[in-house]
Amino acid sequence: MASALQRRVALIAGRVAGEATRRLGRGGGTALPGLVAGRLAPDLVEALGRLAEHGAVTVTGTNGKTTTTHLLAAIAREAGMETLTNRSGSNLERGLVTTYVDAAGRDGVADGRGHLGLFEVDEAALPPLFPRLRPRVAVFLNLFRDQLDRYGEIDSVAEGWAAMIAAADWAPALVLNADDPSVALLAEGARGPVVTFGIDDEAAALPEAEHASDARFCVCGSRFQHARVFMGHVGHWRCPDCGRRRPRPDVAATRVLLGVDGSEVDVRIGEGAHALTVPTAGLYSVSNALAALATAVALGVPGDAAVRAVQQSGPAFGRQERFQVGGRRVRVWLAKNPAGLNEIVRALLASRGGSGEGEGREAPDLSLLAMLNDGIQDGQDVSWIYDADLERLEGRVASLVCAGDRAEDLALRLAVAGIEADVVERGTEVALDAALERTKAGEVLDIVATYTAMLEVRDLVAARAGQGAYWEVAP
Repeated sequence: MASALQRRVALIAGRVAGEATRRLGRGGGTALPGLVAGRLAPDLVEALGRLAEHGAVTVTGTNGKTTTTHLLAAIAREAGMETLTNRSGSNLERGLVTTYVDAAGRDGVADGRGHLGLFEVDEAALPPLFPRLRPRVAVFLNLFRDQLDRYGEIDSVAEGWAAMIAAADWAPALVLNADDPSVALLAEGARGPVVTFGIDDEAAALPEAEHASDARFCVCGSRFQHARVFMGHVGHWRCPDCGRRRPRPDVAATRVLLGVDGSEVDVRIGEGAHALTVPTAGLYSVSNALAALATAVALGVPGDAAVRAVQQSGPAFGRQERFQVGGRRVRVWLAKNPAGLNEIVRALLASRGGSGEGEGREAPDLSLLAMLNDGIQDGQDVSWIYDADLERLEGRVASLVCAGDRAEDLALRLAVAGIEADVVERGTEVALDAALERTKAGEVLDIVATYTAMLEVRDLVAARAGQGAYWEVAP
């Protein structure tokens, strides 16, 4: 175990590394500081877990981690707490340690009084980090097929989570998505309280199942049946053989009205009713908001305060951020797996005058910059784009620029869907210029990008809009 002096030296060294990275233009310093500090003091994760006076919250799942953590930070502030959080989305061990480095300041000393730790954690990295952080509350959002070359199938991730919970020697509260069977069934191993969230409004369901449906079989071996499906395999489920079924959510959306830039939602928290305006588009944004509200219940934050905080929050970086560039409105969307991309398509169609199911204006009206990279952080197997239902965009795209390291692969996939690219260009800045040129003044350019592509294009757009880099965004 490192001494207090050793930790302090490690944190100072990490801060110096981060400042050097940013000054040299090599990135935001969201990982290197943690790598440096962690090498000098290997138990900084344990120290971080103990630092916050109000304990730690971990947030994991395939989709929605950054947004949900962002909403929770707003709820914590509304409840009078400061936060320690990896707001940039760097969610491996090095990103967590970087959070400690940033909190410590130049003297290597951090004060956690009045703070709540809010830590987004990669779904595969969580099991070894869980006993080191010892969270007060653990939030599980969903589990979709994502980066098969890195994670494997979702069953292996779910089994790792269940074993992690069973091995815990303390009793964390679990916040679980009732609509995702892989997540909801974690309640069977809970040692502490369980708070569930889900969508009760059947009108929000899809008219038919999507191709990206992953959790098909119950732990007993039988195939799940769904009365309603909201996205992928997420919906109102039951096992016809063993009797397991979706629990009644403690926090539920009883009515959902999807809009252009957000949604109007009636929410039941316990037995209390609340009207909520979700500030970002799409049904998946509603689910993220429900997760944040359910976590507020686990933390003892009153429902009115939690709802108010969610409504007042803006988007997290790269997750429907909005910019004004050259008289055009630019929105940035992160897509990293079939289920997430399907929800973006659904939100795009709804936001441009349709129902979200491909109905609406007859004239093509979407201006798109679609970007696909295959870096380690993106997933090197890009075949997942064929599992997304991009055919729903046919006839709705007025202009399309494909970019990124795998621009040609993305253009081919869209051509198979009946959508021809106007420009195929790997260079990010050239592609952005081409997409802006093809977007009419006063109209919207939607940028849909995988993770590393999103980081690059987001900073270009932000610079042109006169805003800061992603590591400078306020929490």
